[in-house]
Amino acid sequence: MNKIYRKEIESPLGKILLCADEQGICLLDFFDGKAVETQLKQIEKSLKSKIEEGESPFFQLLEEELKLYFKGELKQFSVPLNPIGTDFQRKVWEELRKIDYGQTISYQQQANNLDIPKSVRAVANANGQNKISILIPCHRVIGSNGKLTGYAGGIWRKEKLLQIEKNILFLSLIHISEPT
Repeated sequence: MNKIYRKEIESPLGKILLCADEQGICLLDFFDGKAVETQLKQIEKSLKSKIEEGESPFFQLLEEELKLYFKGELKQFSVPLNPIGTDFQRKVWEELRKIDYGQTISYQQQANNLDIPKSVRAVANANGQNKISILIPCHRVIGSNGKLTGYAGGIWRKEKLLQIEKNILFLSLIHISEPT
């Protein structure tokens, strides 16, 4: 039987709930997120196992990587993931992982990239079902008008995550352009 472990950690944006099974991280969400309880039930149902408190071998690496990310010192995560969702959702989430650090795209661009330009709402809905925040960067998708929309952890967190990425990107560009 597949074991699923959960752990709570602190972050600069509030308490985060982590879950992992033997394959990788299957949940990273802010503790006060709207859908946390629903997501936990979906994970238990999909993996046919109960979630229990405990340590996963993936938690230590994830915590180290998150600390570096929040300090602006990590742009790509290496911790293994096990996204739980439909085939369509996993396809949409894989497309999210192609968005470069510090960049944003619109929901329409994401639908176009998936070759389903008329399915913007389905793509946005799949983004909203993402159970692995930050690591599967749905925060990098914005409205076509440039406005921040739709983030389960709260728009203020989406804005902070984008600021972390934009500021670090900006600072690295300044550093690169300094005369030697």
